[in-house]
Amino acid sequence: MTAKAKATDPKKNPSEGGLSKKKTWIGQKVLRREDHRLLTGAATFAGDMSLSGQLHMRIVRSSQAHASILSVDVAEAEKLPGVRMVITSEHTRHLGSVLLEELGYHEIYEDIEDFSHPLLAVDKVQYVGQPVVAVLATDPYIAEDAAELVSIEYDPLPVILDPEAALDGDINLFPGRGNEGARITKAYGDTDKAFAEAVHVIKHKYVTNRHSGVPMETRSVVVQPDPARDILFIWGTVHVHDNRRIIAKMLGMPEINVRMKHVELGGNFGVKGGVYPENVIAAWAARELGVPIKWTEDRIEHMVSTSHAREMVHRFELALDGDGKILAMRDEIFHNHGAYFRQAEPLVSDITAGIVFGPYRIPAYDVTLHAVFTNKTPVGAYRGPGRYETTFARERVFDLAADQVGISTTEFRRRNLLTASDLPWTPGLDIVHEPYHFDSGDVLKHFGEALEAAGWSEWIAESERWRAEGRNVGVGVGILMDKAGLGLFETGGVEVSPAGRVTVTSGASSVGQGIETVLAQIVAEELQLAPDEIDVVHSDTELIPDGVGSWSSRSTVLAGGAARKAALAVVDKARRLASEMLEVDPDDLELVSGAFKVKGADKQLSLYEIAASRDPYTARLENDEPGLAADAVYVNNLMNYPYGVTLVQIELDPGTGGHEILRFFTSTEAGKVINPLTTRGQIIGAAVQGIGGALYEEFLYEEDGQPITTSFMDYLLPGAQEMPNVEYFVTEDAKSTDNPFGAKGLGEVGIIAVGAAVAAAVDDAIADGMHTDRLPIKPEHIFTRLQGLDKEAR
Repeated sequence: MTAKAKATDPKKNPSEGGLSKKKTWIGQKVLRREDHRLLTGAATFAGDMSLSGQLHMRIVRSSQAHASILSVDVAEAEKLPGVRMVITSEHTRHLGSVLLEELGYHEIYEDIEDFSHPLLAVDKVQYVGQPVVAVLATDPYIAEDAAELVSIEYDPLPVILDPEAALDGDINLFPGRGNEGARITKAYGDTDKAFAEAVHVIKHKYVTNRHSGVPMETRSVVVQPDPARDILFIWGTVHVHDNRRIIAKMLGMPEINVRMKHVELGGNFGVKGGVYPENVIAAWAARELGVPIKWTEDRIEHMVSTSHAREMVHRFELALDGDGKILAMRDEIFHNHGAYFRQAEPLVSDITAGIVFGPYRIPAYDVTLHAVFTNKTPVGAYRGPGRYETTFARERVFDLAADQVGISTTEFRRRNLLTASDLPWTPGLDIVHEPYHFDSGDVLKHFGEALEAAGWSEWIAESERWRAEGRNVGVGVGILMDKAGLGLFETGGVEVSPAGRVTVTSGASSVGQGIETVLAQIVAEELQLAPDEIDVVHSDTELIPDGVGSWSSRSTVLAGGAARKAALAVVDKARRLASEMLEVDPDDLELVSGAFKVKGADKQLSLYEIAASRDPYTARLENDEPGLAADAVYVNNLMNYPYGVTLVQIELDPGTGGHEILRFFTSTEAGKVINPLTTRGQIIGAAVQGIGGALYEEFLYEEDGQPITTSFMDYLLPGAQEMPNVEYFVTEDAKSTDNPFGAKGLGEVGIIAVGAAVAAAVDDAIADGMHTDRLPIKPEHIFTRLQGLDKEAR
């Protein structure tokens, strides 16, 4: 993997050349501290945990996509030696369905909870894989055997799978409510006038099919009760504070009595983030029986019951003047949510409707999104939710528009991208109740720099030369815009220990993004210590009373902002104490290598010595708070908007329909990079997932709703041998104005435009005049199109 970076390669530490005494850690290549325990097998996952007396839970799932439940017979399962309890909806009905998060949608859609997911199916099932019965046994194999003995009689009902047909047919999943859980509209400008005056009007439909994050580790949860105090300790959840709130409320417990504990997650990408029925059932059972409960899903369960993502239909309309400048954009979107709303929905639908126009100068915009229900697995967030899908549709219709106007795809974008003179771009709509406010950057300038850094003209010339030699090689481009930093606040704390260590606490969570490394760098710079002297604690509600979590590329900005704020408070207190202890004016002190030194003298006190001076007894005598620590809440009610370019060169095999990505390039305007190594990892990892969604991954169903991609034999993932060398280009020209680092989110930029760029490259390679409008692009589609070319040649 290679990097072409502008102003991101770390410079020599200024402290090393006598230029300054201040050590800088932000912007440095610091190795990820998480990797050692993960790569050496020392990390602890929920699946590694075994508690004395624990019972193992196995879920009996629906075998029908849509059916009434006529009877549930658990008698044979209950007789099996080792079975402790068989749980049906009769045990859990009083708990209700999984509560949706309070994200402002309850006020807009008063009956939204009617669409939430039941813990265990009561009268009917609505997708294959829906939990119906839970079996608890002393051994996981006994639990599985007992689950096989549960007999459920179904009366099949008509099945609906297509999101467009869900609004038109007679099949009603929620009687009296229909199949639309929410309708989201956003608009600005006069679209009717623009379309009436347009020289060119382009209309096309685009489809992204469903896939998911499929992390290495499937979902797992362990619950240990303390019956004497009515406390539950839970391991295995992602966003611990959100999970605690929901589970405590459903079980009728004080939040403080539900305590989430940290373990490694084995991958998330959004799909493990919400509260699932299994989590609540395990918690209820542990409390009911007074013994630990452990549940780990197998891969088949994961493929049919963990949240899917991406399935959308976009009916796009574009109005242009004679020069190819955009006058207006319309989009009608059908977002297939599957059988129920997951915990945070319709958040992804809201993001989708608010980000369609991307980093372009769109004078008028009108969108209607239908959040619809079908008999498929429910969906949730997955890396770049809403952005991957909308970017594919938008960038593809722009390619179609360029053809109609008669200009190149890059020239079409040059004529319509936002520039610095257009900013601030505040068209007058919101995304998840936060106003869209793009105020830092120059997308057109970055586009030009990225094309130059990639050597785009060479790509084109090379592809044309190879096509002349008979090879099917093509290039494609996609422009991306992300929204990052969603969620108004985050918590953090910093404590200096006399033992010679610093502890940072954070309400964010580690989901593979390297947050422990980045927070250590941020705090190290403020305390002027080395990052390896700093420990980072997260995902533990006993130590961190509140927090929001890690999603929407928010960790660096919000969690980093909270940690920095706490670190500055610690520095202020340490300066005050040092001035008293050294009997000098605070202004005569400077912080050097973790110690306050008297300017022009040899006297100094380290932060650790200062912390030791504030033991509880001394602090009481001085009428001061003990220790050297501070907590902080960082509030930020604005999002930041990373943008960039993805370029793909692909070669197709006419004999098999296979493909090889010859070149892959992606860029982003980062504002400020905290750690180039974690940035590199984020971009490459996202690129892999983007390629998977473009060319490999898809959950497929039979007409009766039976899933047919339930293992990695059927559900394809790109492997190392399919991955190209990922070149990336990062600029730091446009600092974000909403945070002290000037940083913009980086976790999702590498994935957002991949589908669009791959599709454009495939069309360019085939050059048959057809227009790819559906993802993933399967080998049989490529084969058929290339065979059509051969027939024409003959």
